[in-house]
Amino acid sequence: MNRASLRDRRLTGILAATTVFGIASTIWLLLDNRSLRAKLESSPPVVAAAPPTEPTKRNDLWLDAKPKTEALASGTATPAPQLPEQPEESRMDRRARRTEEFGAKFGRLPGETDDEYRARILPLINVGLAIPRVRVAEMRHVAEDKAKVTAAQSAELDKAFEKVYDDVLDYTNKAITDGQLSPYERNVAGWLDYAGGLGGILTGANGQIGKILEPGQLKAMSDAGFEWGEYLGLQAPWEKLTPPPPPRK
Repeated sequence: MNRASLRDRRLTGILAATTVFGIASTIWLLLDNRSLRAKLESSPPVVAAAPPTEPTKRNDLWLDAKPKTEALASGTATPAPQLPEQPEESRMDRRARRTEEFGAKFGRLPGETDDEYRARILPLINVGLAIPRVRVAEMRHVAEDKAKVTAAQSAELDKAFEKVYDDVLDYTNKAITDGQLSPYERNVAGWLDYAGGLGGILTGANGQIGKILEPGQLKAMSDAGFEWGEYLGLQAPWEKLTPPPPPRK
């Protein structure tokens, strides 16, 4: 394997990892944003304070600053109330809290069935992927126009991608079942190992694409800024993934 092939394989693996992490973070930010909106909507309305009125002659005591100054100098003034200091959250505490929150949102609830889990999570996945999928589909359309990809070639590519998507789902479902991908714990080594395997699948897809498109077409699409690994990573039917098992007690 030459250096160019190794470089392409590494880039595809990195892109696969960033795509997967990007999908998860997009959905997480969507959930977090909804939570903040719900808190704001449930909070009582803030009433603006009335503007201060001009002092009148009957308010001479407010205009006389001498008694206040003498009280402060003698130390007899009542100190202003102080709020208790909030303990500062460390970086590690924050990461642990976010991991726990992520598991609570994307993990299996007590007694939740597969169908109930899908009914709760799938709408979030669909919303989180809707805009990125539209954008990457537009990018493919523009790149294919520049590369003069025919309608027959484009349809042949879609047919070849069906097998790629099946491989991606089978591989990911096994990682979920084995606990390599778990919403309940931070397993960076497992995530990177999974991303490497996913990158291998997407790299294999490039071989299928090379049998359909001419080298000049592939170069034209690449020069246009289009990346097949990114496209396949977003267009994969993640909605069909197997729900995670319940957390271990």
